[in-house]
Amino acid sequence: MMSAIIIAEYDPAWPGLFELERSRIQQVAGDVVKEIHHVGSTSIAGLCAKPKIDIDAVAVSEALLSEAIERIRLLPDFTFHGDPYGDGMWTFTSGHGSYGTRLYLCGPENATHLKRILFRDWLREHSDAAAQYAALKRRLAAKAAGDWGFYTGGKADFVAAIVQQASAR
Repeated sequence: MMSAIIIAEYDPAWPGLFELERSRIQQVAGDVVKEIHHVGSTSIAGLCAKPKIDIDAVAVSEALLSEAIERIRLLPDFTFHGDPYGDGMWTFTSGHGSYGTRLYLCGPENATHLKRILFRDWLREHSDAAAQYAALKRRLAAKAAGDWGFYTGGKADFVAAIVQQASAR
């Protein structure tokens, strides 16, 4: 039996949790990581979200990506998942189920990372779009019965439309 997809109301503690994780990641990654971004719904004030802090870390260069992966693997509470989507986003998770942190490590100019930043920034600047996204997420979570493919796939068209709008500016 699949467990329900949890969508929590916005928690003002999320930015602080990101900062704690950012600091730990930067400490172990050192000079091979040039940027660490809070992404995903927990990075948008007021937006409901799965209670998992999503983080994108960007290596200084493609040449240093392997070293960055090895350094982050030193964090004892993170599990390494490789590049599960084949998009150059090397994935690490910590926590339990819906709760915790999901870290994506990529090289500079990674297309998936750039789209995430466009989407995040658009929702931060357009509360109407954020409200539409919240309603969509709640509907999908209620219908999904724990099916992550259904939930994630149901958001794809909305996300793509926002990224397209944000890219056009």
